[in-house]
Amino acid sequence: MKGPPDRVTVDHPAWMAQAVDWDRTWATDRERMELAVELSRQNVEHRTGGPFGAAIFERSGRLVGVGVNSVVRLDNSALHAEMVAFMMAQHRAGSFTLAAPGLATHELFTSCEPCAMCLGAALWSGISRLVFGASGEDVRDLGFDEGPVFPQSHQYLAERGIGIEGGLLRAEACGVLRRYRELQGPLYNRVPAV
Repeated sequence: MKGPPDRVTVDHPAWMAQAVDWDRTWATDRERMELAVELSRQNVEHRTGGPFGAAIFERSGRLVGVGVNSVVRLDNSALHAEMVAFMMAQHRAGSFTLAAPGLATHELFTSCEPCAMCLGAALWSGISRLVFGASGEDVRDLGFDEGPVFPQSHQYLAERGIGIEGGLLRAEACGVLRRYRELQGPLYNRVPAV
């Protein structure tokens, strides 16, 4: 075991610099989800993490932050794609909340329905909308444990002003999940045997 840390570093895999066009305006929901799914696919193909990608946009289509699953790569169970995207977007905005006065309205696009941890973080992140591709069931079928996510979880966020939409480019996102299985990617958060 390593000595006590004095810092934790969260970064993107090296391929990310070439994969993201930061100057582009991402005009439609489809384009935004295509980016999230493409990030998940690249993460799988480069073998730098799990089959999950996320991107945070201002409502105008300006890209603010991206993330890919980095749990295994950075030895940190909190580094789901959504969590990394929140961290990067908040750092770029210079605020712990993306709903701070003077900031634009922010939306999260993620290749898969968020787990319990990421849904909780979505509540506090300051986003106003969450759009996902593959469902939690699709991810559980792969063997991952998504924690206690219930219909009430989505209702709770909706009651607090966060719009939630699922199933956008689901087939494409599920294709990335199947590719991860083909490559025998690690299931670091397995569904417990009963």
